[in-house]
Amino acid sequence: MMTPFAVLCLSIAVVESLAGILGNGIILAASSSTCIGSKTWPPYDMIVISLSSSRLIFHFWNVLYLFINILREHSYFEEDTSFFFNPGYIFLSYSSLWFGAWLSVFYCIKVASFTQHFFIWLKLRIARLVPWMLLTSWLCSFTAAILFAWDVYGVHENNTALLPMTNSSARRTTWNDRLTLLNNLWNASTPLPLLFSVVSNILLIWSLWIHTRHMQNNASGFGDPSLEAHMKAIKSVFSFLILYIIYFICLLLLLYSDFSSLSIEESICEALLAACSTGHTMVLIWSNPKFQELPARIWQHIKCHVRTTSM
Repeated sequence: MMTPFAVLCLSIAVVESLAGILGNGIILAASSSTCIGSKTWPPYDMIVISLSSSRLIFHFWNVLYLFINILREHSYFEEDTSFFFNPGYIFLSYSSLWFGAWLSVFYCIKVASFTQHFFIWLKLRIARLVPWMLLTSWLCSFTAAILFAWDVYGVHENNTALLPMTNSSARRTTWNDRLTLLNNLWNASTPLPLLFSVVSNILLIWSLWIHTRHMQNNASGFGDPSLEAHMKAIKSVFSFLILYIIYFICLLLLLYSDFSSLSIEESICEALLAACSTGHTMVLIWSNPKFQELPARIWQHIKCHVRTTSM
Protein backbone atom coordinates (compact mmCIF):
# COMPACT_ATOMS: atom_id res chain seq x y z
CA MET A 1 0.00 0.00 0.00
CA MET A 2 1.40 3.37 -0.99
CA THR A 3 1.98 5.91 1.74
CA PRO A 4 0.89 9.54 1.27
CA PHE A 5 4.56 10.59 1.10
CA ALA A 6 5.25 8.05 -1.67
CA VAL A 7 2.24 9.35 -3.60
CA LEU A 8 3.56 12.90 -3.19
CA CYS A 9 7.03 11.93 -4.46
CA LEU A 10 5.61 10.13 -7.47
CA SER A 11 3.31 13.07 -8.20
CA ILE A 12 6.31 15.41 -8.07
CA ALA A 13 8.17 13.06 -10.43
CA VAL A 14 5.25 13.25 -12.87
CA VAL A 15 5.30 17.07 -12.82
CA GLU A 16 9.09 17.08 -13.28
CA SER A 17 8.81 14.68 -16.20
CA LEU A 18 6.19 16.88 -17.84
CA ALA A 19 8.56 19.83 -17.49
CA GLY A 20 11.30 17.65 -18.97
CA ILE A 21 9.09 16.84 -21.95
CA LEU A 22 8.60 20.55 -22.59
CA GLY A 23 12.28 21.42 -22.19
CA ASN A 24 13.59 18.57 -24.31
CA GLY A 25 10.96 19.33 -26.95
CA ILE A 26 12.32 22.88 -27.16
CA ILE A 27 15.92 21.66 -27.50
CA LEU A 28 14.98 19.02 -30.07
CA ALA A 29 12.98 21.51 -32.16
CA ALA A 30 15.72 24.16 -32.07
CA SER A 31 18.53 21.75 -32.93
CA SER A 32 16.54 19.98 -35.64
CA SER A 33 15.56 23.26 -37.29
CA THR A 34 19.22 24.27 -37.39
CA CYS A 35 20.22 21.03 -39.07
CA ILE A 36 17.33 21.17 -41.54
CA GLY A 37 18.00 24.81 -42.38
CA SER A 38 21.72 24.31 -42.99
CA LYS A 39 21.33 20.78 -44.47
CA THR A 40 24.29 19.65 -42.34
CA TRP A 41 24.65 17.76 -39.08
CA PRO A 42 27.18 19.52 -36.85
CA PRO A 43 28.60 17.20 -34.15
CA TYR A 44 27.20 19.31 -31.30
CA ASP A 45 23.69 19.20 -32.75
CA MET A 46 23.98 15.45 -33.33
CA ILE A 47 24.76 14.91 -29.64
CA VAL A 48 22.06 17.31 -28.44
CA ILE A 49 19.42 15.79 -30.74
CA SER A 50 20.29 12.30 -29.51
CA LEU A 51 20.24 13.42 -25.88
CA SER A 52 17.00 15.40 -26.09
CA SER A 53 15.15 12.73 -28.09
CA SER A 54 16.14 9.97 -25.66
CA ARG A 55 15.13 12.10 -22.69
CA LEU A 56 11.88 13.13 -24.37
CA ILE A 57 10.89 9.49 -24.85
CA PHE A 58 12.17 8.64 -21.36
CA HIS A 59 9.96 11.27 -19.75
CA PHE A 60 6.91 10.09 -21.73
CA TRP A 61 7.73 6.54 -20.68
CA ASN A 62 8.23 7.60 -17.06
CA VAL A 63 4.98 9.59 -16.88
CA LEU A 64 2.98 6.64 -18.18
CA TYR A 65 4.70 4.24 -15.78
CA LEU A 66 4.24 6.54 -12.78
CA PHE A 67 0.59 7.16 -13.59
CA ILE A 68 -0.01 3.42 -13.72
CA ASN A 69 1.80 2.97 -10.40
CA ILE A 70 -0.23 5.72 -8.74
CA LEU A 71 -3.61 4.60 -10.10
CA ARG A 72 -3.31 0.85 -9.90
CA GLU A 73 -5.26 -0.96 -7.22
CA HIS A 74 -4.43 -4.63 -7.72
CA SER A 75 -1.07 -6.19 -6.95
CA TYR A 76 -1.23 -8.63 -9.88
CA PHE A 77 -1.01 -5.63 -12.21
CA GLU A 78 2.59 -5.01 -11.14
CA GLU A 79 4.20 -7.96 -12.90
CA ASP A 80 2.69 -7.12 -16.28
CA THR A 81 3.76 -3.47 -16.16
CA SER A 82 7.28 -4.34 -14.98
CA PHE A 83 7.73 -6.84 -17.80
CA PHE A 84 6.70 -4.20 -20.35
CA PHE A 85 8.31 -1.07 -18.90
CA ASN A 86 11.62 -2.12 -17.33
CA PRO A 87 13.65 -3.03 -20.46
CA GLY A 88 12.59 0.22 -22.15
CA TYR A 89 13.31 2.12 -18.93
CA ILE A 90 16.84 0.66 -18.84
CA PHE A 91 17.46 1.45 -22.50
CA LEU A 92 16.33 5.07 -22.23
CA SER A 93 18.08 5.68 -18.89
CA TYR A 94 21.42 4.38 -20.10
CA SER A 95 21.05 6.27 -23.36
CA SER A 96 20.66 9.49 -21.39
CA LEU A 97 23.73 8.61 -19.32
CA TRP A 98 25.90 8.01 -22.38
CA PHE A 99 24.69 11.00 -24.38
CA GLY A 100 25.11 13.27 -21.36
CA ALA A 101 28.65 11.98 -20.94
CA TRP A 102 29.48 12.58 -24.62
CA LEU A 103 28.11 16.11 -24.37
CA SER A 104 30.51 16.77 -21.49
CA VAL A 105 33.38 15.24 -23.46
CA PHE A 106 32.53 17.38 -26.49
CA TYR A 107 32.37 20.56 -24.38
CA CYS A 108 35.73 19.75 -22.82
CA ILE A 109 37.48 19.04 -26.11
CA LYS A 110 36.09 22.09 -27.93
CA VAL A 111 36.31 24.67 -25.13
CA ALA A 112 39.22 23.68 -22.89
CA SER A 113 42.60 25.12 -23.85
CA PHE A 114 45.02 22.30 -23.07
CA THR A 115 48.08 21.87 -25.27
CA GLN A 116 48.82 18.15 -24.82
CA HIS A 117 49.27 16.23 -28.09
CA PHE A 118 46.45 13.76 -27.36
CA PHE A 119 44.06 16.60 -26.56
CA ILE A 120 44.94 18.42 -29.79
CA TRP A 121 44.51 15.14 -31.70
CA LEU A 122 41.00 14.77 -30.24
CA LYS A 123 40.14 18.38 -31.00
CA LEU A 124 40.99 17.85 -34.67
CA ARG A 125 39.08 14.56 -34.99
CA ILE A 126 36.10 14.96 -32.66
CA ALA A 127 33.72 15.76 -35.53
CA ARG A 128 34.44 12.40 -37.18
CA LEU A 129 34.31 10.52 -33.88
CA VAL A 130 30.90 11.79 -32.75
CA PRO A 131 28.77 9.49 -34.99
CA TRP A 132 30.69 6.44 -33.77
CA MET A 133 30.37 7.60 -30.17
CA LEU A 134 26.59 7.91 -30.54
CA LEU A 135 26.28 4.54 -32.28
CA THR A 136 28.30 2.89 -29.51
CA SER A 137 25.99 4.47 -26.95
CA TRP A 138 22.88 3.06 -28.61
CA LEU A 139 24.46 -0.41 -28.78
CA CYS A 140 25.57 -0.30 -25.13
CA SER A 141 22.12 0.82 -23.99
CA PHE A 142 20.40 -1.87 -26.05
CA THR A 143 22.76 -4.49 -24.61
CA ALA A 144 22.00 -3.31 -21.08
CA ALA A 145 18.24 -3.63 -21.69
CA ILE A 146 18.58 -7.13 -23.14
CA LEU A 147 20.82 -8.38 -20.33
CA PHE A 148 18.54 -6.86 -17.71
CA ALA A 149 15.52 -8.56 -19.23
CA TRP A 150 17.27 -11.92 -19.35
CA ASP A 151 18.55 -11.63 -15.81
CA VAL A 152 15.31 -10.46 -14.17
CA TYR A 153 12.66 -12.39 -16.01
CA GLY A 154 14.52 -15.64 -16.41
CA VAL A 155 14.23 -15.91 -20.16
CA HIS A 156 17.37 -18.01 -20.23
CA GLU A 157 15.76 -20.54 -17.88
CA ASN A 158 12.72 -20.85 -20.15
CA ASN A 159 14.93 -21.34 -23.20
CA THR A 160 16.97 -24.02 -21.44
CA ALA A 161 14.21 -26.03 -19.80
CA LEU A 162 14.83 -29.69 -19.06
CA LEU A 163 14.89 -31.73 -22.27
CA PRO A 164 14.97 -35.52 -22.72
CA MET A 165 18.68 -35.34 -23.43
CA THR A 166 21.60 -36.51 -21.34
CA ASN A 167 23.55 -33.29 -21.74
CA SER A 168 20.65 -30.87 -21.04
CA SER A 169 22.00 -30.02 -17.59
CA ALA A 170 25.46 -29.27 -18.99
CA ARG A 171 23.97 -27.03 -21.69
CA ARG A 172 21.94 -25.13 -19.12
CA THR A 173 25.01 -24.64 -16.93
CA THR A 174 27.05 -23.41 -19.90
CA TRP A 175 24.33 -20.91 -20.90
CA ASN A 176 23.99 -19.63 -17.34
CA ASP A 177 27.75 -19.22 -17.05
CA ARG A 178 27.87 -17.22 -20.28
CA LEU A 179 24.99 -15.03 -19.17
CA THR A 180 26.64 -14.45 -15.79
CA LEU A 181 29.88 -13.47 -17.55
CA LEU A 182 28.03 -11.00 -19.80
CA ASN A 183 26.26 -9.47 -16.81
CA ASN A 184 29.52 -9.14 -14.88
CA LEU A 185 31.21 -7.50 -17.85
CA TRP A 186 28.32 -5.08 -18.27
CA ASN A 187 28.19 -4.23 -14.55
CA ALA A 188 31.91 -3.52 -14.66
CA SER A 189 31.42 -1.11 -17.60
CA THR A 190 28.43 0.72 -16.06
CA PRO A 191 30.57 3.46 -14.39
CA LEU A 192 32.24 4.33 -17.73
CA PRO A 193 29.84 7.16 -18.70
CA LEU A 194 30.11 8.57 -15.18
CA LEU A 195 33.91 8.45 -15.43
CA PHE A 196 33.91 10.21 -18.81
CA SER A 197 31.50 12.89 -17.58
CA VAL A 198 33.30 13.58 -14.28
CA VAL A 199 36.76 13.74 -15.84
CA SER A 200 35.59 15.94 -18.73
CA ASN A 201 33.68 18.35 -16.50
CA ILE A 202 36.51 18.66 -13.99
CA LEU A 203 39.04 19.34 -16.76
CA LEU A 204 36.73 21.90 -18.34
CA ILE A 205 36.07 23.67 -15.03
CA TRP A 206 39.81 23.73 -14.36
CA SER A 207 40.57 25.20 -17.79
CA LEU A 208 37.79 27.79 -17.53
CA TRP A 209 38.84 28.76 -14.02
CA ILE A 210 42.50 29.28 -15.05
CA HIS A 211 41.38 31.39 -18.01
CA THR A 212 38.96 33.36 -15.81
CA ARG A 213 41.66 34.13 -13.24
CA HIS A 214 43.92 35.30 -16.05
CA MET A 215 41.15 37.58 -17.34
CA GLN A 216 40.51 38.95 -13.85
CA ASN A 217 44.18 39.85 -13.44
CA ASN A 218 44.20 41.69 -16.78
CA ALA A 219 40.70 43.22 -16.57
CA SER A 220 40.40 46.99 -16.45
CA GLY A 221 37.19 46.92 -14.40
CA PHE A 222 34.19 44.95 -13.27
CA GLY A 223 31.35 43.88 -15.51
CA ASP A 224 33.51 42.56 -18.35
CA PRO A 225 31.12 40.61 -20.65
CA SER A 226 33.78 37.98 -21.45
CA LEU A 227 34.49 37.47 -17.77
CA GLU A 228 30.78 37.12 -16.99
CA ALA A 229 30.40 34.62 -19.82
CA HIS A 230 33.20 32.48 -18.40
CA MET A 231 31.69 32.57 -14.91
CA LYS A 232 28.33 31.54 -16.38
CA ALA A 233 30.01 28.66 -18.20
CA ILE A 234 31.69 27.48 -14.98
CA LYS A 235 28.36 27.52 -13.14
CA SER A 236 26.68 25.60 -15.96
CA VAL A 237 29.37 22.92 -16.13
CA PHE A 238 29.40 22.53 -12.33
CA SER A 239 25.60 22.16 -12.37
CA PHE A 240 25.90 19.52 -15.10
CA LEU A 241 28.40 17.60 -12.97
CA ILE A 242 26.31 17.61 -9.77
CA LEU A 243 23.07 16.69 -11.56
CA TYR A 244 24.77 13.93 -13.51
CA ILE A 245 26.26 12.34 -10.38
CA ILE A 246 22.91 12.41 -8.53
CA TYR A 247 21.16 10.96 -11.60
CA PHE A 248 23.69 8.12 -11.80
CA ILE A 249 23.40 7.27 -8.08
CA CYS A 250 19.59 7.25 -8.16
CA LEU A 251 19.56 5.05 -11.26
CA LEU A 252 21.89 2.52 -9.62
CA LEU A 253 19.75 2.48 -6.47
CA LEU A 254 16.60 1.83 -8.51
CA LEU A 255 18.23 -0.97 -10.49
CA TYR A 256 20.30 -2.79 -7.89
CA SER A 257 18.73 -2.05 -4.48
CA ASP A 258 16.05 -4.24 -2.94
CA PHE A 259 13.46 -1.49 -2.59
CA SER A 260 9.93 -2.75 -2.22
CA SER A 261 7.59 -1.64 -4.99
CA LEU A 262 6.15 1.86 -4.45
CA SER A 263 8.11 2.28 -1.22
CA ILE A 264 9.21 5.66 0.07
CA GLU A 265 12.83 4.98 -0.95
CA GLU A 266 11.86 4.05 -4.50
CA SER A 267 9.56 7.08 -4.79
CA ILE A 268 12.30 9.44 -3.63
CA CYS A 269 14.72 7.99 -6.19
CA GLU A 270 12.10 8.35 -8.93
CA ALA A 271 11.54 12.00 -8.01
CA LEU A 272 15.28 12.76 -7.88
CA LEU A 273 15.88 10.96 -11.16
CA ALA A 274 13.24 13.01 -12.95
CA ALA A 275 14.44 16.22 -11.25
CA CYS A 276 18.07 15.73 -12.30
CA SER A 277 17.18 14.89 -15.89
CA THR A 278 14.87 17.90 -16.17
CA GLY A 279 17.32 20.13 -14.31
CA HIS A 280 20.11 19.21 -16.72
CA THR A 281 17.80 20.10 -19.62
CA MET A 282 16.88 23.48 -18.09
CA VAL A 283 20.53 24.36 -17.45
CA LEU A 284 21.29 23.44 -21.06
CA ILE A 285 18.56 25.84 -22.24
CA TRP A 286 19.73 28.56 -19.86
CA SER A 287 23.35 28.29 -21.01
CA ASN A 288 22.67 28.29 -24.77
CA PRO A 289 21.04 31.36 -26.40
CA LYS A 290 19.96 29.25 -29.39
CA PHE A 291 17.64 27.23 -27.18
CA GLN A 292 16.18 30.41 -25.64
CA GLU A 293 15.16 31.89 -29.00
CA LEU A 294 12.37 29.38 -29.70
CA PRO A 295 10.49 29.90 -26.39
CA ALA A 296 10.93 33.66 -26.81
CA ARG A 297 9.42 33.57 -30.31
CA ILE A 298 6.53 31.38 -29.11
CA TRP A 299 5.87 33.73 -26.20
CA GLN A 300 6.01 36.77 -28.49
CA HIS A 301 3.57 35.10 -30.88
CA ILE A 302 1.18 34.32 -28.02
CA LYS A 303 1.35 37.93 -26.78
CA CYS A 304 0.64 39.28 -30.25
CA HIS A 305 -2.27 36.86 -30.68
CA VAL A 306 -3.75 37.88 -27.31
CA ARG A 307 -3.44 41.57 -28.17
CA THR A 308 -5.07 41.01 -31.57
CA THR A 309 -8.03 39.12 -30.12
CA SER A 310 -8.53 41.64 -27.31
CA MET A 311 -8.71 44.63 -29.65
